[in-house]
Amino acid sequence: MTLYLRPLSLLYGPDARRAVGAREGGALGGSDFIAFTQVELIERAGGRIARRVVSYKDAQAHSEKLRCIEARRPDFAGLALGRPKLMGIINVTPDSFSDGGRLAGPDDAIAHGRRLAEEGADILDVGGESTRPGSDAVSLALEAERVIPVIRTLADAGHRLSIDTRKAALMRDAVAAGAAIINDVSALSFDPESLGVAAKLGCPVVLMHAQGDPKTMQDNPIYEDVALDVYDMLEGRIAACEAAGISRHRIAIDPGIGFGKTFAHNLALLSQLPLFHGLGAVLLVGLSRKAFTGALTGEKKAGERVMGSVGGAVQAALNGAQILRIHDVKPTRQALAVALAAADPEASGI
Repeated sequence: MTLYLRPLSLLYGPDARRAVGAREGGALGGSDFIAFTQVELIERAGGRIARRVVSYKDAQAHSEKLRCIEARRPDFAGLALGRPKLMGIINVTPDSFSDGGRLAGPDDAIAHGRRLAEEGADILDVGGESTRPGSDAVSLALEAERVIPVIRTLADAGHRLSIDTRKAALMRDAVAAGAAIINDVSALSFDPESLGVAAKLGCPVVLMHAQGDPKTMQDNPIYEDVALDVYDMLEGRIAACEAAGISRHRIAIDPGIGFGKTFAHNLALLSQLPLFHGLGAVLLVGLSRKAFTGALTGEKKAGERVMGSVGGAVQAALNGAQILRIHDVKPTRQALAVALAAADPEASGI
């Protein structure tokens, strides 16, 4: 039997701190402004899943699992995670689902990165291979040609960079060029050398869940229980990283919204995000401009899905996501400023 704990009944700001101080609630993902006062205990054995809700006090019988949820997350690539951090997307590709071809070359990508940083991005995530549904892989040489000049220039200017790649050799070259984070949609499983390279480089990694290859992942994704299945896969990849010498405090996990998931799967993951704090790692959520937001809002053009994406980002932040991977930095930052100030007036600074 496998036991999972999903935090429920979230409180914010002063109410959260009072609950934690009185030991009537726990800090969600180590947050200083989000607490939970109930827990859904989920027991899974074979094809049977049983659920029941208990108080935080009664959940103390599972103190080790609670500690994973409540432990304060260490700084990630030098970033304190007291409030959500924004990862701005730089796709140096001709075929990304939202902005493919818009950044025609390194100069455009560099200018875009500078603009995202001015708008408030804490991390600039540079990718040279589209992993949208139906996309084809590109060669290492072409991917490197697209991203290395961008990373080097932006890093030299003092920006914090992540490299979005599945290839170990490019991870190595990108970090040498100045990247501080490795973001791999395959959770370091695509390239057999990735685990060893990432361990040797010593930088933080983002492990994302994806069912299948980008070319075919949306053909017919099937799960017994999408949240628990994604949790199990990510738990296994964390274990593989630790065995390779990558400590948990250097790991962020991403449930991979839109990667081998249906509309219903994506909504289920977004609604059950607190479950993933049980992995004891930084939680990153990337839903920006994805098709399921368009299905909810009726917006067919990916580039016009800004408002739905911002709504999803705020929802993720209020469920404890520490990093938000987004295209639209300025509107997301502004929306978060209002939502977080309302949730925690004492910390608004106004």
